[in-house]
Amino acid sequence: MHAPTAAALRRISAALSGIAVATALFLTVPYALAGPPDRLLLSPTADPATSQTVTWRTPTSTTADLQITPHHTTEQVTTVSATSTGQAHGTFHTATATDLEPDTAYRYRVSDNTGRTSPWHTFTTATPEPRPFTFLSFGDLQTHITEGAGPVVEAALAAEPDADLAVHAGDLVDDANNENQWEQWYEVFGDSTATMNHLTTPGNHEYTLLRLSQYWPLQFPGPDNGPDTGGTDLAATLGHTDHQGVRFITLNSNYREAAPLTPHQWLHQQAQWLEHTLETNPHPWTVVTFHHPLFSNLPDRDKAPLRRAWLPILEEHDVDLVLQGHDHSYSRGNLTRHRTDDQDVHTGPVYAVTVTGPKMYEATTENWTDNNAEARVQQANTQTFQSVHVDRGTLSYTARTASGQTVDAFTITKDPQGGNKRVTDQVETD
Repeated sequence: MHAPTAAALRRISAALSGIAVATALFLTVPYALAGPPDRLLLSPTADPATSQTVTWRTPTSTTADLQITPHHTTEQVTTVSATSTGQAHGTFHTATATDLEPDTAYRYRVSDNTGRTSPWHTFTTATPEPRPFTFLSFGDLQTHITEGAGPVVEAALAAEPDADLAVHAGDLVDDANNENQWEQWYEVFGDSTATMNHLTTPGNHEYTLLRLSQYWPLQFPGPDNGPDTGGTDLAATLGHTDHQGVRFITLNSNYREAAPLTPHQWLHQQAQWLEHTLETNPHPWTVVTFHHPLFSNLPDRDKAPLRRAWLPILEEHDVDLVLQGHDHSYSRGNLTRHRTDDQDVHTGPVYAVTVTGPKMYEATTENWTDNNAEARVQQANTQTFQSVHVDRGTLSYTARTASGQTVDAFTITKDPQGGNKRVTDQVETD
């Protein structure tokens, strides 16, 4: 008997009141919060079949804990004390529940020593083996989040109520140290942050003066299995999570924010780790996400060092899907050498560049064609969300607008051993 669907659990969450090992750091920006803990967010671990990370915020410096129980009972509540450091301006907590059962629905809540307790929320652990699931993908929300990006996010959550996770390709906000913008981000995603895993990679707007925003590691600890980067912020932004037959990998493309590393060191360290992470991938599918595109939609936004460092590795290992943002327009394509006799079919990795928020730039194919690639679909002034469904030997991708219009669609098919891979366009391409 399978666990309840994500949509069913989210409906239950609205009526409940739940969780893990916690670490907390204080924030120096005051905020008004007199109620229970807020900003609960599920952050994926390396093994989401047996563990789950939760982050949340409390209004004062407190001790906190996570309480978790299988969904079908209230007699097996496990409480783990949190290690918390904070001031009255706000304390962020990070907690990881371990030794969970695969494919099992859990409910959880978080509380502190002042008696503040969150409502109960629910999630379901993954299966260790491949099983069909859906995930959502978002490009930059960045500006005018509530009124500009909000309708797209709302449409995405309505279209895919059973999605297991959301992948964010950076620039979640415009100023990553701005409390009000993060408030908007959490508001547009609503209860989904507490019931759906959110896998994130930072964009350039998550950096200020070469420093990663203080909010980032507090809210998005990620799988925490990236390489040792000598104590730099880079380590807090890399990792991989294995979900039901898919290895998701996050990289950090902000090489211009590399200090104290050089840009070359920044890219090379990740390239070595990426190579190893792909070589040791036991799963049939691979999805990689980072912020800056390998093939830009505008020539003056070209990131040649990024392309030189990572493109050969992604191609060598035939990564299935690369999700990027930054260019504030839509495109999807591949290297021209992967064309076939059928104009609607190609092989090799798929590179997608997307935007969810209202900030828009023009789009041209020049940077694609100058680098032996082709943009099969490209549109300016188009905000989208992406639904991706994985079912054994098929990955189905659809990009849609807030109104439900399909901008792009394709399927990737391959045999169980990963051979005979074909990417087939499902919309008319140029």
